[in-house]
Amino acid sequence: MDKFKCLSFFKCRRKENAEVAPKDLHVNENDENQERGNWSKKSDYLLSMIGYAVGLGNVWRFPYLTYNNGGGAFLIPYVIMLALAGLPLFFLECSMGQFSSLGPVSIWRILPLFQGVGITMVLISIFVTIYYNVIIAYSLYYLFASFQRELPWSKCSISWADGNCSRSPFVTHCNVSISINETFQANKSWVDANNLTCINGSEVYQTGQLPSEQYWNKVALQRSSGLDETGVIVWYLALCLLLAWLIVGAALFKGIKSSGKVVYFTALFPYVVLLILVIRGATLEGASKGISYYIGAQSDFAKLKDAEVWKDAATQIFYSLSVAWGGLVALSSYNKFNNNCYSDAIVVCVTNCLTSVFAGFAIFSILGHMAHISGKEVTQVVKSGFDLAFIAYPEALAQLPGGPFWSILFFFMLLTLGLDSQFASIETITTTIQDLFPKVMKKMRAPITLGCCLVLFFLGLICVTQAGIYWVNLIDHFCAGWGILIAAILEIIGVIWIYGGNRFIDDIEMMIGAKRWIFWLWWRTCWFVITPILLMSILIWSVIQFRRPKYGQIPYPNWGVALGWCMITFCIIWIPIMAVINIIQAKGNIFQVYLCD
Repeated sequence: MDKFKCLSFFKCRRKENAEVAPKDLHVNENDENQERGNWSKKSDYLLSMIGYAVGLGNVWRFPYLTYNNGGGAFLIPYVIMLALAGLPLFFLECSMGQFSSLGPVSIWRILPLFQGVGITMVLISIFVTIYYNVIIAYSLYYLFASFQRELPWSKCSISWADGNCSRSPFVTHCNVSISINETFQANKSWVDANNLTCINGSEVYQTGQLPSEQYWNKVALQRSSGLDETGVIVWYLALCLLLAWLIVGAALFKGIKSSGKVVYFTALFPYVVLLILVIRGATLEGASKGISYYIGAQSDFAKLKDAEVWKDAATQIFYSLSVAWGGLVALSSYNKFNNNCYSDAIVVCVTNCLTSVFAGFAIFSILGHMAHISGKEVTQVVKSGFDLAFIAYPEALAQLPGGPFWSILFFFMLLTLGLDSQFASIETITTTIQDLFPKVMKKMRAPITLGCCLVLFFLGLICVTQAGIYWVNLIDHFCAGWGILIAAILEIIGVIWIYGGNRFIDDIEMMIGAKRWIFWLWWRTCWFVITPILLMSILIWSVIQFRRPKYGQIPYPNWGVALGWCMITFCIIWIPIMAVINIIQAKGNIFQVYLCD
């Protein structure tokens, strides 16, 4: 009960930290927190946070959502959702981590009933890191494949392409006449084989598969027919996956002391590439047409009446800022106590959103050029997700002069975007281990970090089989959705409604100084009312709109869907389990459980 003598549990925790003894080999003598260490510089932290928040979704999801939801009009709900949901949650998690100097699991000692929320965050982060590094492996493979005089997907190669490989529609059937009174429809290959001629205007056209699409499916993935057909491990993807994990392990073997230096390159380099791509794209014919569809004259403000647009804006903000994954708490826990986490939250959130908008210009200018030279509408070439990153954009780059150079830049940018987010996800896992086993982590940080990377590499091998893309899509569909929303809702309810919003604000003011009541009016309104309601609305909408997962037009078998449900259940089941365990173990009545550890 000694904790009741302190103004808050968090503050007590900081006093306990100060009394801890042995020196960590990875802790600097100038660090304020000698038990866990601190960031060497504020810029290390900011770049790590920006790298964590700015990920692949900023490049391959946001531009498509903007185009699909009214163009420039979509920015209105996007900014509103940033202010009402994204920023309040981001600031809350940064403040929690910094004040407590604890990771996403140990921080819930303030509310033992909610300890399972932290476990859920970490488990979901583990599942996501498994498949996220596979996407980085894809980027590595395409990066290496780009070091050729001619990009391998620039044309249909006889070694892997089939008869459907074509950049333009091709004739499959047509009418032929073998006598004056006899006309019939025949297969085009039969017509050619018999030296006949199609009757003008009778041709039946079929849209071909782009060379980049067939290269992605037949060469890069060696994709099987479905989840049922696992096939063999694609050896070159497995090697790329191993390399990706070696890069992550090398960057994190000293924790934040090493990763804080790596991010100076991995967090800033994507902006250099985006700027180069925007400048190059702006000089291409047809670029203006692509931009007009993205955020220009083709903007449709009437779509603001559609609830789906507002849901997409809220969902994109929520996932783009990486809230409720545990990473924000973990990274902020290494801050010095009086760091201004408020200004940090503003800087990172605004940078993340501006990056998303800026990336759209790089994407749509070049897609506009692709539409122009192929004689298609922009709507016919726009893609999202894997289809954008590994089919549509590589196809566009292959048609540029100096295609290999632009391809190398693009995939190197995807690599660095992915690595930043992966660094923070692994740091979330190692921070959790450090909080649970501090003495072990002090002596064996490097072996434990590398051990985590090795285990996750082996777990990810299923994702580099011939059915690997189906596994990646399945994990993403189930684990990166409802579980995070549930964790976020319980997090804000636990901290604001049970621990106490006013008490939490007092904690923040210990760090950044006292503020006038008008300053906190907005944050109180969001934390107590608006943000929880928005999160619950997104969750309910997601449940109502749930559809069985499928990759392209290929549905998942029943056992695959059941496995997906098992994965997300395994992540969130710890919330009630830990609540029951803590109630049973608690000394006193249930109300004391909310305050005592």
